[in-house]
Amino acid sequence: MPNYKAFNKRICYLADAIKTLASDLLSALANDSSCPTHLIDSMPIVLAKQSRSSRAKVAPQMCNKGYCDAKKMWFYGVRLHALGQSQRKTLPQPKQILLTSANVHDRKAAEEMLADVYGIDLFADKAYINKQWEAQIQDINRVNIVTPIKLQKGQKRLSFWDSIFSTAISRVRQPIESFFNWLQETTHIQNACKVRSADGLIAFVFSRIAVACLILSNIIVV
Repeated sequence: MPNYKAFNKRICYLADAIKTLASDLLSALANDSSCPTHLIDSMPIVLAKQSRSSRAKVAPQMCNKGYCDAKKMWFYGVRLHALGQSQRKTLPQPKQILLTSANVHDRKAAEEMLADVYGIDLFADKAYINKQWEAQIQDINRVNIVTPIKLQKGQKRLSFWDSIFSTAISRVRQPIESFFNWLQETTHIQNACKVRSADGLIAFVFSRIAVACLILSNIIVV
């Protein structure tokens, strides 16, 4: 075995190959299920957080400063976006994975991911609400986007029926949040504070996605 620095350099040389491997394994997970229900969300991959996020400079061609609303946290890094197909009583089947800088809005990432997706019901959170986009993708791609009800300006609380509807949507969406929790617990993908280059970040993220795919395929047992 080489020393630690030399070993890391070899891993960085393999970044593109690791990314291709993860993509192939993700494609191999695809099944023929006719379930039209799909879920979409994102999670932060953090190279630096809070006060350090403004000073971080690692992999500037990929990373930026962004805000994670779920964790109420500013961070420097990237976002991992996932589109998954709902499955009964288990984690959703991942269909697409997209990596963007931290300052890219979830809806912008969704526009790219859904460009060639047709005829599905997509359950998403409030970050994806945009009436013009929803109407456009419904008309062109036959994608029906379902989101919770958003409070209107000056409104302090939702009506009873809007609250019931939003709670129901959140329950449908819960498996994609469970998927991200499982991915973090299994691979520790969110903590990228030791990454020092763009190639290192690609290798870090996609090696963990590859491992997750192998586990979901029952090739690796944990």
